[in-house]
Amino acid sequence: MLRFSRSFSKSAINNYKVTVLGAGGGIGQPLSLLLKLNHKVTDLALYDLRGAPGVGADVSHVPTNSTVKGYEPENLPEALKGSDVVVIPAGVPRKPGMTRDDLFNTNASIVRDLAKACAENCPDAAICVISNPVNSTVPIVAEVFKSKGVYNPKKLFGVTTLDVLRASRFVSEIANTNPVNEKITVVGGHSGITIVPLLSQSKHKDLDTETRDALIHRIQFGGDEVVQAKNGAGSATLSMAQAGARFAGSVLDGLSGETDVIEPSFVDSPLFKDEGIDFFSSKVTLGVEGVKTVHPLGQLSEHEEELVRLAKETLIKNIQKGVEFVKQNP
Repeated sequence: MLRFSRSFSKSAINNYKVTVLGAGGGIGQPLSLLLKLNHKVTDLALYDLRGAPGVGADVSHVPTNSTVKGYEPENLPEALKGSDVVVIPAGVPRKPGMTRDDLFNTNASIVRDLAKACAENCPDAAICVISNPVNSTVPIVAEVFKSKGVYNPKKLFGVTTLDVLRASRFVSEIANTNPVNEKITVVGGHSGITIVPLLSQSKHKDLDTETRDALIHRIQFGGDEVVQAKNGAGSATLSMAQAGARFAGSVLDGLSGETDVIEPSFVDSPLFKDEGIDFFSSKVTLGVEGVKTVHPLGQLSEHEEELVRLAKETLIKNIQKGVEFVKQNP
C-alpha cells in the first residue's frame, strides 16, 4: 500500500544490502522471494547451513534490480559484511503440542551463534529477529552484542508483525470487512498471553465480551491453528514470511529517510524498564538510525490493562531466560 505522505527524496538514491540467515527454510525461502521484490533491496545475501546457493540461484531469476547470492557456512562472514539489514528466521519449527518456549533450547544456540557473526561482521546493521521464542531470542542477541561492545538498542528488533496481520484478518472475519482497512495495534510480546491486541483503540471496541475474548484468544494462539493443520509438517511459514518482509521493508523505508514509518516491534523499550522489563512490543517510529520513537500504549480499557499486566509477568521470565542463557553459554 502506498503511503503518499512520506518523503521519497532519499529512497531513490539509496541501495541496501539485506542478508537472510536461514534462507533455505520454510520461512526463509518465501521471505527471500518477497525481499527480491522490494525495490530498495539491491544486494540480497542468502545464508543457510545447506541449500542457500540453490535458493539464491532460483530467486536470482526474478527480474528486479538486485543481485542475489547464496552462501554456505564457511562464507557466513562474506554474507554479512556490508549488510544494512539482517533478517533471522533460522531455527526449528514448532510441532503439534509445542509452545514457542519449547523451541528455546535448540533455537537459543542457533541465534547466539548467528548474533556473534553479526556482531563481528556487520555491527551497524539493523537486526530483525524472527526465530522463536522471540521474547527470549531478542535478549540473546542483545547480550551477545553487549559482550562484543557493539550493542545499539535502536538497531535490534523482534518481528511481531504476524500478530498484527492476524489481528487484522481475524477482526475482518467477524466484522465482515476488508482486512486491508483494519488497523489493530498489538503490544506486549510474541507468544501466547504476552500478545495483547488493543481492540479498544480500533473500530471494534464495542464487541460483546464473549466475541471479544474469543477473538483475543485466537490472535494470541493463531499459530496453533497452522501447526495443527500442517499435522507435524511445520508451523506458520508463508504468513510469517509476509510479516517478515513487511517489517524489513518498513525498516528500509525508515533507513532511507521516509517519514511516518510506524510498526509495532519487540524492542529495547523505556516503557516498563522501571518494572524490570527491558524489552516490550509497542508502536515504533522507524528512522535513519533505526528506532526513532517508542510510542506509549495510549488509553487502554480495564480489560486490556489486565492483559498487559499478565503479559508483563510472563515477559520478565522470558527475557531473563535469554539473558541467563548467554551468561551460562557464552
